[in-house]
Amino acid sequence: MTGSVLDILIYVFDRYMLADAPEVPEREHLARDLERAGFTPAKVERALDWLTDLAFGHDRPPLPAATPDAAAAGVRVFSDSELARLSTECRGFLFTLERLGVLTPQQREIVIERMLALDADEPDTEQLKWVVLMVLSSQPGQELAFERLDDLVSEQRSGAPH
Repeated sequence: MTGSVLDILIYVFDRYMLADAPEVPEREHLARDLERAGFTPAKVERALDWLTDLAFGHDRPPLPAATPDAAAAGVRVFSDSELARLSTECRGFLFTLERLGVLTPQQREIVIERMLALDADEPDTEQLKWVVLMVLSSQPGQELAFERLDDLVSEQRSGAPH
């Protein structure tokens, strides 16, 4: 198994982050565990770098919170490279999550950055959902947002109206 960076991240998320008291091993031990699970060393290193960048991505200056008045909140304009990598569906889903209060503008920016850091040529909304879950779970006090996203994802899977 070679697996993409996202496959490795999902494996780590499922195995360590969803536990009630996650005990993530040190980087070297985690790398060995992932290689024993069949992931290639190069992809493991990229995934661990991705997680490290996520862990330290919270040290940014805060962005203004979204308000019910869209004109006051401003508009997020995507760069050409973001437009090339993130589909219309992904961008729309991000705005929906922000409008519903699942993501703050700050978290949206972290999600976009982490999506672009994946090795996927054309990331889709399923991959985006995983990245959003990882971003939310990496931040303290985001349990409600995490649950709202989980509910939203469950609704979409069951075909229930929004």
